[in-house]
Amino acid sequence: MSELSLAESTIERLEPFIGVEEDPSPWFDVTQENVTAFADLTHDHNFIHVDPERSARETQFGGTIAHGFYSLSLLSYFFDQMPVPENSPFHDAVTMVNYGMDKLRFASPVAVCSRIRAKRKMSSARPKGPEWVQITYDVTVEIENEPKPAIATQWHVLMICGQPSELAICLLSVSGLIIVANHTSTA
Repeated sequence: MSELSLAESTIERLEPFIGVEEDPSPWFDVTQENVTAFADLTHDHNFIHVDPERSARETQFGGTIAHGFYSLSLLSYFFDQMPVPENSPFHDAVTMVNYGMDKLRFASPVAVCSRIRAKRKMSSARPKGPEWVQITYDVTVEIENEPKPAIATQWHVLMICGQPSELAICLLSVSGLIIVANHTSTA
């Protein structure tokens, strides 16, 4: 009988977490200052994001709303704020990297001065090589006191398994291809 790869043994340890909805992230305040900073960064100065008076006057939103991509960009932050159980295999990860999204929907606008948070449920974990695991999460970004979420999506991440002192990773992403170079540290 052959020995399991690092990815396969990690998947075995992830199995109890598949299908379990985790505790949500803490609520996050959506401020005009942050939305305007995002508009400056992305060069998307649509008045519905940066001009509260005009947006209140000319739209059904009653004021400014956050960019959909602003709310989406907070997913990494939200995930980082969620508690990780002590027995979780995530403690063995070198890092996690984005791999893509499916079924992304911006279901409701996020008003400036509202609060949002993320909820996630791991829906699958599968090997993507001897030291990589592709994890898929069903994710929603909720708006406080609103019945519909701001965002619903499936988020794919790659978990790089191993010990940081033993593994150096070089990523080159070209048209979805990820090239990995591993070597043992001599330090």
